[in-house]
Amino acid sequence: MLNKTKKFIIAGMSALILLSGQASAITPSPQMMEQFKNLPASEQQRLAKQYGIDPSMLGGGSSSQPQLENPNLVNQRAQYDENGQLIQTDQFGNPVDAFGKPLKDKSDEQLKFEEDAAKKELKRFGYDLFAGEPTTFAPVSDVPVPSEYLVGPGDNIKVQLFGKDNKEYDLVINREGVIQFPELGPITVAGLTFSELRETLSERINQQMIGIQSNITMGELRSIRIFVAGDAYKPGSYTVSSLSTITQALFVAGGVNEIGSLRNIQVKRNGKLVGSMDLYDLLLRGDASGDINLRSGDVVFIPAVGGLVSVTGEVRRPAIYELKKHETMAQVIEMAAGIKPGAYPRRSSVERFNANSLKTILNVDLTTQAGKATKAVAGDVIRVKSATTQYEDAITVVGAVVRPGKYQWYQGQKVSDLVPSIWGDLSVSADLEYAIIVREINKQGDIQVYQFSPAKAINGKVASQDLTLQARDKVIFFNFSDLTQNRYELNKLVKDRVQKVQSLAGNSLIGNDLFEAGFSQLNQKKFADRSELGGVAINSQGVEQDPTAKAIKGEVNKMLVNLFEDSDLIKLSGEMNRGELLYPIIMKLNSQGRAGNGVAAVAVNGRVNNPGIYPLTVNARIKDLITAAGGLEEGAYTPRAELTSTYTTVDGSAIKHTNIALEAALQGDETQNIAIKGRDILTVMTTPDWQENKSVEIRGEVKFPGTYNIRRGETLADVLKRAGGFTEYAYLPSSVFVRESVRQQEQLEIKKLADQLRRDIATRGVSKDGNVVNYTDAQLMLTDLETIQAVGRLVVDLSAISVGIKQADLQLEDQDVLYIPSTKQTIAVMGEVQHAATHRFKEGQTLDQYLAMSGGARERADDDRTYVIKADGSVMLPNRSIWFSNESSLQPGDTIIVPLDTEYKDNLTLWTQVTSIIYNTAVAFATVANL
Repeated sequence: MLNKTKKFIIAGMSALILLSGQASAITPSPQMMEQFKNLPASEQQRLAKQYGIDPSMLGGGSSSQPQLENPNLVNQRAQYDENGQLIQTDQFGNPVDAFGKPLKDKSDEQLKFEEDAAKKELKRFGYDLFAGEPTTFAPVSDVPVPSEYLVGPGDNIKVQLFGKDNKEYDLVINREGVIQFPELGPITVAGLTFSELRETLSERINQQMIGIQSNITMGELRSIRIFVAGDAYKPGSYTVSSLSTITQALFVAGGVNEIGSLRNIQVKRNGKLVGSMDLYDLLLRGDASGDINLRSGDVVFIPAVGGLVSVTGEVRRPAIYELKKHETMAQVIEMAAGIKPGAYPRRSSVERFNANSLKTILNVDLTTQAGKATKAVAGDVIRVKSATTQYEDAITVVGAVVRPGKYQWYQGQKVSDLVPSIWGDLSVSADLEYAIIVREINKQGDIQVYQFSPAKAINGKVASQDLTLQARDKVIFFNFSDLTQNRYELNKLVKDRVQKVQSLAGNSLIGNDLFEAGFSQLNQKKFADRSELGGVAINSQGVEQDPTAKAIKGEVNKMLVNLFEDSDLIKLSGEMNRGELLYPIIMKLNSQGRAGNGVAAVAVNGRVNNPGIYPLTVNARIKDLITAAGGLEEGAYTPRAELTSTYTTVDGSAIKHTNIALEAALQGDETQNIAIKGRDILTVMTTPDWQENKSVEIRGEVKFPGTYNIRRGETLADVLKRAGGFTEYAYLPSSVFVRESVRQQEQLEIKKLADQLRRDIATRGVSKDGNVVNYTDAQLMLTDLETIQAVGRLVVDLSAISVGIKQADLQLEDQDVLYIPSTKQTIAVMGEVQHAATHRFKEGQTLDQYLAMSGGARERADDDRTYVIKADGSVMLPNRSIWFSNESSLQPGDTIIVPLDTEYKDNLTLWTQVTSIIYNTAVAFATVANL
């Protein structure tokens, strides 16, 4: 049988080894483990050595030591709601219902606000250590015994003898403190420590048992009965291990309840106080010297908490701390783990109740010995204030630089020291001729602005441009062109912040600014800004803004005003345009313009690259203002510019206009390059008869179709001549001429008509026959009308132009388009006919014949208003013209329109105009589609 078992084990081992070629560990089957255990120990060792397997893996070896596990004595305490009902939770602490399903009775926003409030609420320090309740009251006995352990009745002593004889004894200390050793007799061990007991027994064995050595260990420990009283979570009598200490007794009892003290836990023995423990020593300093061992019958008493003091603000561990007598502010701050680096301890405050039970404020300087030695009183709320976010002497660099941000300032620092390289420190798109330094000139924060050229300051080291910097300067670099910047990240930042602001309002109807809404309720008795009075408009600013637009405007305004302190915005300042970077400067200059002092801002408009408002820099002249505006545009009139100045007199203010020879001023002529002052406006004029590049496009049947540049006043006949004239296939009556200005005007007329129709729908509730107007149909027609895109077709008579009639010719404008189609051979019939279609043109056929070819008019057609849109875009009415009596009145490319009888439908007289526009536009689209 043994051989069969060995063969089975060897086969199984071999299979395991073969299958474990790529595995790091194999779990044996239960059958193999049992059979392996039945083998002799020597056979187990041989198999393990032969096949390289750890015997402990199969459960047959004794090489592994049993692991001591600390049993879970404490579970999370039960939670109760405001009604005293038990809140059930899952294994992760999330609230669930009676069936174990997660509770969803609170919205995410409500939970989020509750979590934020919970984070801000101060908690009692140290009570998290006991946030549970005991799971068992059984004593723990499988723990190592320290050498100073005092043995007593009930303890078990294990003695192993080896040498001449091999024996094991399990000795129990009896009630008299004596152990009965079989070969040595009774031995008194009462009052001995475990180390002393070992020495005593070992010495007796060596003296009385020759050739025998001993190994003495502790067996099962005795249990003791203690009492936990006072403000414990689970007060009562507990059976614990004889090794238990004060803290272990607290854990067994579930810790301290909400009003229990952590700093005066007492141990009473036979009615006398034998020791006390301050848990703060253990929690704050790791000092467990007061954690004494307990004896049977001891009482661990937890008195009520003493005075409490709250510490909040810029400390590392804000919480509520228990206070002992005569403790000072320094000791309380030490409990809170000290002050944060961003604190301002000089202005710390203490809220304290006085003798009249009223709150008072006590200022404490925690940097002085007197402040630190101030006694703390129960009920104090100590607030350590935070330091300012302002930098004492840092320099701020924003705009078109590679690394915007805050930089160190030192005495004698220049612009070239701050930005040593144009290529390495400035953006590729930076303006190398204009940058500014914003400097504070007094403690009120008033500023002056200095202008310099980055190219001359950094590369040329020109003394007048390489300015010396001072503490707290703001240096702003600008992009030369604002159109080359990718503003994705900047817009994303604004969107994120606006969403946060709007999330506070939610679905509320009071707007996005809750503070403003609340203030308006307090401000109702004051006179409000009026947009009208007695039905007369007096203020155009009363128009209500869209809430989203208002939120964006308000948020962007706040961001720009705080540009130099907003780290996120500083990083993205290179994406901002010139006006945005100057906005906080202009706002500051505007606010500091006090009575008698004008606003230090100037304006430039006209033919410059960046017209707008600019800060008035120190010693600024005409040339500096032109440089700030990015230089002159092409077509600027340099012989003369106009400077408008505002000055005050005895009778009031007056305006003065001064002519400036701009070219001379830019060359440095002192008589023309005059100094400018606040509120000056420089206007750079356009060169007379200057025009930008203008072009028109000729398509279709001309000899040289394409795009042609035109001069001012050039006519269509001139361009047709340059295009080589018409080809032999050109059909002039069907030509299409499109002009942008005409399209814009048509679009405006369509909008006016839509507004008029909307008013008519609102005011006419009942039609002529007494039936209610179908509001849905009217709205659909109105929607169609509003979505119509004008084409901008202008009727031109190319036939007359081709024979030289000047009255038919017209001057061209930029982006005009002329299309000359080839010979047309069709006539279209559209509108209220049985079958709208396009028919081949036949010489001699009349209007009625073409209508008959489309099945005739429908019942709702208005036959009397049938009209023809000629191929050139003009309209002919049969009943008002004698031309239609002639069979040759219709030409190829014409379109016959049969409109809808609007009176048949309702009383809206505008339907005729609507139908005419829709069909006219459709014809124009069909024609232009061939371009």
